[in-house]
Amino acid sequence: MKKTFIKTKNVKRFITLMDELQKLPPNIPKLALVYGEHGLGKSQTIQWWANKNDSIYVRATQGMTSRWLLSEIAEEIGEDPYWHTQETFSLIENHLRQNPKVIIVDEIDYLIEKHTVETLRDLHDKTGCPIVLVGMGAADKKLARYPHLMDRVYRQLKFEQFNQEDISDILCQLTDLSFTEDSINYLATRTNQFRQLVKLINKIEKLSQTNQIEELDEYTLKGLLNERANIKTLQKVG
Repeated sequence: MKKTFIKTKNVKRFITLMDELQKLPPNIPKLALVYGEHGLGKSQTIQWWANKNDSIYVRATQGMTSRWLLSEIAEEIGEDPYWHTQETFSLIENHLRQNPKVIIVDEIDYLIEKHTVETLRDLHDKTGCPIVLVGMGAADKKLARYPHLMDRVYRQLKFEQFNQEDISDILCQLTDLSFTEDSINYLATRTNQFRQLVKLINKIEKLSQTNQIEELDEYTLKGLLNERANIKTLQKVG
């Protein structure tokens, strides 16, 4: 399997959002919400973007308090957090006023549960820096409990499940194997999540190499993925 970052439709939409967010005038709120079900590549996408851009990336965890969150942000910008929350907040505020950066916070569902997400709203208001909140499929509904925060959200981006076109594009970029249209249709019925698709491709590559197969139609692919019957099926094909 090729080691490459796949720019799916979700990724391209995210890149567009980030470009827009950074170009907004000072008087426009710069909060954004990115959400969607697990396995669609949200975390991989934002980490890829954060690594390519001068930004701050923080992953929330269960039970994270405002003090803990601010300490993580302070360390990301190269500062030593203080014991008192307000002092750490002021430290970050002063740093970001002089060196503005995009802040990306993953797994915000944990922050919503602890009401820690309000700290990010305050940080946005004080610094004017774009802040991207990344959460699970119901994050938009959970954040609705915070109308003052939602008023500052410039745009919401939902990561969608993959369709046949997405899967075809991913296959072209990840593997040298050739897939017929009917085999791609079959894969689309097996999974519409990136994580599961990558596992399937890895399995298909190994089995194809063992059975010396270079092109996969639906019949052959079904034989490969039926673990107990794949050898018999392939023998019939031969």
